[in-house]
Amino acid sequence: MDFLLAGLGLVILLLAGDALVRGAVNVSLRLGVPALIVSLTIVAFGTSAPELLIAIKAIDDNAPGLALGNVVGSNTANILLVLGVPALIAGLKTSQCKTTKSYMTMIGVSLLFIALCFFGPITWVHGLILLAVLAVILGDQFREALAHRNGAAAEDLEDVEGADPEMPWSKIGVFLALGLVGLPLGADILVDSSVSIARTFGVTETVIGLTLIAIGTSLPELATTVMAAFRNQTDVALGNVIGSNMFNLLAIIGIASLVGPIPVDTTFLTFDLWVMLGASLLLAPFVFSKSRDMTKRWGIALVAGYITYLWVVIA
Repeated sequence: MDFLLAGLGLVILLLAGDALVRGAVNVSLRLGVPALIVSLTIVAFGTSAPELLIAIKAIDDNAPGLALGNVVGSNTANILLVLGVPALIAGLKTSQCKTTKSYMTMIGVSLLFIALCFFGPITWVHGLILLAVLAVILGDQFREALAHRNGAAAEDLEDVEGADPEMPWSKIGVFLALGLVGLPLGADILVDSSVSIARTFGVTETVIGLTLIAIGTSLPELATTVMAAFRNQTDVALGNVIGSNMFNLLAIIGIASLVGPIPVDTTFLTFDLWVMLGASLLLAPFVFSKSRDMTKRWGIALVAGYITYLWVVIA
């Protein structure tokens, strides 16, 4: 029953998150907010809303290991699983991508996060540092986007997730209501059932966060990258993973730490954080090389690496 409830909570979270993005995007565009700003802010925050609600709920329920485990586990899953599966299915032509700057930024954010964890528990002070770094990164992305898309026009709407110029206000209201009601409801069901699962099987909430919840909250990114691989849009796949990983560390933990302190378990400092960083470094050959693609063999290696990681964590 707990597993069924966890699955139900996850489905509610994902559907509510999508509904909130669609509603917020169309409200913003109707109010005259440029599509460029919407894509850099509202979409980014909205797609991470499930992880944020999980983190806040976990801290409120005195299960902070669930919050940190979800973020660290999701980042590891994003590299090994979310990129590994599409590479295994169709291959990723990473030699065509220009993601050097964003990748280096992600590595820098990961190192900063690991350093702050060693000064744990993660408090509101650490959270403000993470949010300040996020603000700088978003500002830099906004300036770059303006340089390339000066005077964003109406046709830019097609680049914004969930944008529908013909959507009536009544439908927008339904999407917003579903999102605002569904997110806390889904988070409440998922966190409560996950804690119950952990107690039943004698494992910590951290393990559940690193495995069950991390995989579940990475499903939207997995669906996006698989479709991008089939459409030969490798830049979308890589950009999605890199952006998601940075946002998880900076925004999710940054905001959650303002709710309450997040203790850092010893296993994070000795194992999980380094696996996350090591997985990120595995992308370096594909980011910096203009002649190396992520072939099916690499896909097999990444997925096998993730399965091995799960086995070690559960064991």
